[in-house]
Amino acid sequence: MLTAMTEPGVEVYTVVAAPVNRVWDLVSDITLMPGFSTELQSVAWADGFDGPGLGAEFLGCNRHPAIGDWTTRSRVVEFDPPRVFAWAVGDPAAPAALWRFELAPATDGTRLRYTARIGPGKSGVTMLIDREPDRAEEIVSRRLRQFLAGMEATVAGIKKLAETGR
Repeated sequence: MLTAMTEPGVEVYTVVAAPVNRVWDLVSDITLMPGFSTELQSVAWADGFDGPGLGAEFLGCNRHPAIGDWTTRSRVVEFDPPRVFAWAVGDPAAPAALWRFELAPATDGTRLRYTARIGPGKSGVTMLIDREPDRAEEIVSRRLRQFLAGMEATVAGIKKLAETGR
């Protein structure tokens, strides 16, 4: 559990000049996400799953210069086409992180909201905090800035694909 903090998070908003269903097709295609990320290297549906749906699981291979390489297992915890697509990293009851796309029709296309929350489960962040509890705020703040940069790149990539098809 995060020490003295309750599930800190970040969010990104944009308006995409494309219909909701087009944006939905992109946000629910997990295989696109590594193309927008410097950390997420690859994603594949776990054995027994071949696409998005409530309870579907996927594996993500990650790389970070300060942490190294690791693989996560995520489970889709909200699936409401074409409105909400969310997944928990690790145990859905106590995820290492929770990621969520929310879409809504807008007069000029689709409002896209992307949120991420750390915790409450164990993660690289909690391991660093366990080692240096006096630096907890700094550790969480730095990781959230990294999340935010990656999320901004992801939303920009989705927007470009939805609006231009490339």
